[in-house]
Amino acid sequence: MRNWLSAIALSFTAAAQASPPARIEIIYDVLHNGGPLATVRHVLEHDGRSYRLIETWEGSGLLALLGEVQRTSRGKITADGLRPLEYEDQRPRRDTARARFAWEEGTLTQQFHDGPRAQPLPPHAQDRLSFLFAPAFHAPGTAPLEYHVADGKGVSHYVFEIAGRERLTVPAGEFDALRLVKRDDDGRSTQIWLDAARSYLPLRVLVVHKDGTRVDQVAARIAPPR
Repeated sequence: MRNWLSAIALSFTAAAQASPPARIEIIYDVLHNGGPLATVRHVLEHDGRSYRLIETWEGSGLLALLGEVQRTSRGKITADGLRPLEYEDQRPRRDTARARFAWEEGTLTQQFHDGPRAQPLPPHAQDRLSFLFAPAFHAPGTAPLEYHVADGKGVSHYVFEIAGRERLTVPAGEFDALRLVKRDDDGRSTQIWLDAARSYLPLRVLVVHKDGTRVDQVAARIAPPR
């Protein structure tokens, strides 16, 4: 009975989901085994029809010498959620990785070191940045979330199980969060906490490798504040 009621509650929440603010900025602290690694800034802008995402990484300590990393994603907002059109990953002293999504033609074109490489567009296609914000435009229900994620170099298959709701405390505050879990064959696990009361925006991403190494990205500030 309890699982049945939970399923109804999740379905109702999905149906009643509100869009994220037209512009929102989330600053994250990134920790490596508990120590500071980087500061990440996500900016989402949208008008209900199209969106733009910008992610900027600034390393801490020696990592700061590597320079700033910026990833961008832009695309359309449909009844089925985000449909990315262009993705770029720019890093100092490295070729820019690019992905182009041609939805009408059903083609994904990626480019990194070599020339453009085209392939059939996989189902549930997202890029390395947009998949984090996809639930904000198409709320999770009870079924696993499946994505084929392109980053300009290749395509990864992600399946996140819905682990349920819990209270989450991060530097940005305390939240009612929905936790997603992905476990890989190589022993690595990824957990994502989404703000269930604020359009399922990402609050925390925790990656634990087989050897126990932890990379934890936690929301430190959200503007405008909730």
